[in-house]
Amino acid sequence: MTDPVKGDLATENNWGDPKAMAGLTLMRRLVTSLLVVMILGFLLLIGLLVTRFPTLNAPVSYDFPENITLPAGISAQNFTRGPDWVGIVTDKNAFLIFDATTGELRQTVEIQSATQ
Repeated sequence: MTDPVKGDLATENNWGDPKAMAGLTLMRRLVTSLLVVMILGFLLLIGLLVTRFPTLNAPVSYDFPENITLPAGISAQNFTRGPDWVGIVTDKNAFLIFDATTGELRQTVEIQSATQ
């Protein structure tokens, strides 16, 4: 027996209507497609992170390059590396730039001290 206030759920919500069921089927397929696309996108993102950053834990050498020989009477206070060069700050207020592979002196930059 149906409640006169609530009505019959089957007729009120159109559960038996094929058009309503087609809409629900379409909605279910859209949600499933969205889920699949999101999972594939997440897997692609993880794959890109793994392949683009494989050397994050690779050891970095902070040792002074062995193929570089400083001129006589000059000692290094600090050095830095570039893509294909090594820069050395000397105790004589100079910045020496060497080739990273050959160790050949490329350029010398004189540094003026603040007291002059």
